[in-house]
Amino acid sequence: MVRITRSAVCPAAAAILTFFAVAPVSAQDSKEDSCKYQGQVMSAVQGARLERVKIEDVETHILGSEPAWPEAYSKAIPQLSAHVYALKRRDLKNVDLGAAFEEQCLSSWDQIQELQKQLQNG
Repeated sequence: MVRITRSAVCPAAAAILTFFAVAPVSAQDSKEDSCKYQGQVMSAVQGARLERVKIEDVETHILGSEPAWPEAYSKAIPQLSAHVYALKRRDLKNVDLGAAFEEQCLSSWDQIQELQKQLQNG
């Protein structure tokens, strides 16, 4: 069983809100698909961090791998990178931020959708 530390999850929780603000979810994507794509983006950023890719090169590095998620999800890479690169690499080695991010997204989906509606109606 992978132990997810508080220092790794807290940025992920904050990043979920950032993700929705930066890369609005397409109405075509189901909750499950959207959260899966978000988890994939987070995993890619974590992978880049573990591969010692410089933060200023993360977006180019990830997009160069031709990711499978819809293009709109890539808009969150810079913000997610800021969260992931704030963590020490050693803290990222034994945690799957993508899975944690996806799980957090699924469990918070309704609350986030309501928050977005409130922000839009401002």
